[in-house]
Order: sequence, then C-alpha cells, then structure tokens
Amino acid sequence: MATIKWSLDPSHSELQFKVKHLMISTVTGDFKSFSADLISDDENFENIQVDFKADMSSIDTRNQDRDNHLKSGDFFDVEKYPEMTFKSTSVTKDDDDFVVTGDLTIKGTTKEVKLKAELGGVNTDPWGNTKAGFTINGKINRGDFGLTWNAALETGGVMVSDEVKILGELQFVKQA
Repeated sequence: MATIKWSLDPSHSELQFKVKHLMISTVTGDFKSFSADLISDDENFENIQVDFKADMSSIDTRNQDRDNHLKSGDFFDVEKYPEMTFKSTSVTKDDDDFVVTGDLTIKGTTKEVKLKAELGGVNTDPWGNTKAGFTINGKINRGDFGLTWNAALETGGVMVSDEVKILGELQFVKQA
C-alpha cells in the first residue's frame, strides 16, 4: 500500500505552551521555528506516524529576559540541547479524535507522552494543494524532563508550576 507524506505548513501553524506563574496567572509562550511530517496510509489518518522537531532557540514569551532565562541552563540549555523532538509510537482513534502516543525528548531526556489530536478536516486550497488541519493538546510535567528550576514564594507556593499545557494548531500539506 502506498503511503502519503504530509509536511507542516509553518505559515498556517502554531505551537504554544502555557504554565502558571506565581500560581495566580498563566504565561503563554510559543516556538517560532518548528517542523513536522506525517506519514499516513490514507486521508482518514487512521494509521499515521508523526515526526516533529522544534528549534529551542526560537522560544518566545514576549519577554526577552524571560526568553533568555528559558534558553539558559536553568531551563532548556539550548546551546547543549538545541532541539525538542517528538516521534509517535502509536496513534489510536478516540471517537472523532485521535490519541497520539510518542516519545518526547527535551533537554536530552525522553519520556512517553499522550497528546489529543482533533482532525479539523481535509480541504484543497485555491492553488490545488490538499491540506489537513489538526488541533492538538496535552499536558506534561516539566520536572520529568529535568526542567526543575523554581523559586519559593514568601506567601507560599512556587513561581512556576510543574504542569505545562501544550496547544497546537497545525496545518499540513499533502506531498506529491
């Protein structure tokens, strides 16, 4: 059976993370540079493989000092670990959505994670390109990946929560 390759359309995609700050509000960041490929048996995506990479130096939280701290050894240590990767190990159907299980590698540590993926649909653009859109979401514990920097607050609690939410709007282009 022939397979179909789908490549990320970066101009129509975004990948964000959200983390609690001071235990009272949420800070949102994103990665400006990332790539992904899907290999599928058909356009129903019943059997797919996912391969994803993000350039850790492209992290953006709209605060240069915070971005520099995140790039430092306290967090991602981007000079030593320039990429974050995800490679699927299984994809299962969950009603109309998918559960994508795979190996996420951050800062040299690989852990299995599960992400929920909702297929937005498949459509053809005005130039004849077949495109597929997905919304993804999930959660990870940053400590599982060696991202343990924190500061205790005088009023109790910590500066940065352990839970990190992952959100993505991803559009892929079917390759010839």
